[in-house]
Parts: sequence; structure tokens; C-alpha cells
Amino acid sequence: MLDKITVVGAGNVGATAAQRLAEKELARTIVLVDVIEGVPQGKALDQGQSAPIEGFDTRVVGANDYTPAAESELVVVTAGIARKPGMSRDDLVRTNADIVKQVSQQIKQHCPHAIVVVVSNPLDVMCWVTKQVTGFPRERVIGMAGVLDTARYRAFLAEALDVSVEDIQAMVLGGHGDTMVPLVSYTTVSGIPVSQLLDRATLDKIVERTRNGGAEIVGYLKTGSAYYAPSAAVVQMVEAIVGDKKRILPCAVWLQGEYGLSGMYCGVPAKLGRKGLEQVLEVELTPQERAALQKSAEAVKQTMAAVKL
Repeated sequence: MLDKITVVGAGNVGATAAQRLAEKELARTIVLVDVIEGVPQGKALDQGQSAPIEGFDTRVVGANDYTPAAESELVVVTAGIARKPGMSRDDLVRTNADIVKQVSQQIKQHCPHAIVVVVSNPLDVMCWVTKQVTGFPRERVIGMAGVLDTARYRAFLAEALDVSVEDIQAMVLGGHGDTMVPLVSYTTVSGIPVSQLLDRATLDKIVERTRNGGAEIVGYLKTGSAYYAPSAAVVQMVEAIVGDKKRILPCAVWLQGEYGLSGMYCGVPAKLGRKGLEQVLEVELTPQERAALQKSAEAVKQTMAAVKL
């Protein structure tokens, strides 16, 4: 258990993540920060009143400034506008870059030793903005994308196979967007290669649905975007860090030559522990997967070029 975790952004993702973090008692105090007056305070009060029922002693505090967040050991950044129907993640980049830049300045000032888990979209570029503005080492700025994308991929596979999601082992790499790379070659069902259980056409459809997983939900909600699965993915990463679990999870990390990529954030297999990012694992990819990862990386770099820091 940490002393303090701060969640920036009291929208659906941030508020739901704060509730999940409190229920798991991953910190003594959860601070929920948002610029809209009254919203973080009201949601924190509501969450605190669920404690006697859910049985957690974590205290949830709402604030419009970062004073209560001071010296947080971990910060989750969900701030930014949500994607709307017809809007690509790249459409969000300029507006959210300005928001995340301001948030990062506050984190640098109030939480100089924190590990930062970034959720704001476009994810890979917002991680870069956070790292550049805070000046934190790559070990302490990690993006949540691959865990969510992999969860969607596993859910679709379990549905197609009519098996438990727990028996699906899979990983999705690359940028968080339309060019993400589900690794079919490493996908198994209780150790059985998925290619032995589903034909290629079915697998291709599932891969495509995974890539459009967020857009599919936006299409239904009209005025909002996903938050149950994203918040669960955040908490899985935080739990791995707080508990020093050494879990291997697909995360957006700053690459320094791994997979032939450098100077950018991209989703790769990462070991998470109490220090944050503890190791990037380089696995052998098929020629098609490697080409797809390169294509995904190029898409991230193009979006980075639209941001002026």
C-alpha cells in the first residue's frame, strides 16, 4: 500500500479508476483532482460513503488544485476531452496536449518523485508530452493502452471460442489507435495456439474489431467513450507497481532502440514493479508483425509532429 495516489481528471475514467483503487486499498489516500469546481469533491464524498459497504478504509479526497496531491507516489493522468463520434484519436492531439502539459507541470512541482501512468489520448503522444514536461526518466512515465487493447482482444476471442477469458493468453503491441498490433502468433488458449482453433478469416475480423474497439463503443454512446474497461486496465497496472509484482504487461514506454525504434512511446511487453518500468522485453515477431509495428510507430511519430512543446 502506498501513502497517496492521485488521479487527475474526475470524468468517467478517472472517477471509476479512483473508486477501483480505493476498493483495492492500494493507497491510504486517493486524491481526485479536476478543474471543474465541486465535481471531484462530490464524487470523492460519494465514493467515501461506499466504504462502509464495500469494506475499504482508503480515504478519497476531491480537489481543484494539487495541494492535497503533494508528494503522491503515483499519479494517474486521465485529463483531457473525450473522443466524439467521427473523431479520430489524432483529432484530439492539440487540445489534449495543452491540457496534459499543464497537468505535467503541476506533477513536476508537487509530486517530483511520482511514477506517472498516462491514460489521456492520443495515448502515446500524451506520454511523450508528460515525459518532456516533467523531465522524469522513462521508468516513471508509462502509458496505459496495451492492457486495455489486449483485454478487448481477449474478450472477443473468448466470445468467438465460447471459453473463459481467463484461458486466453494474448498481447497487443504498437500505438494505441487504428494501427495497433495484436500478436496472433503469441495468442494461445490454455497454451494451444489460437490458429489451431479459429480460421484466419475469423481471426482477421477479431483483430480488426480490436483495433476499432474504442470507436465501436463511442458509436453506441454518442456523447461519451469507454471507461469501465479503461479504468480496470489502469488499476491492473497500478496494482502491479504498488505490489512490486513484476508483471509482464503491454504498456506504452519510451523506446531507446528496442524493436528498432527510439525517441518515441509505443506499446511493447514491459515488466512493471515498484520502480515503475523495470524492463522492456524484446520478443521475436513474424515479418508481418514487425512490419505492422513499424507502421504503427510511424503513425505515432506523425501525430507527435503535430504537437509543439
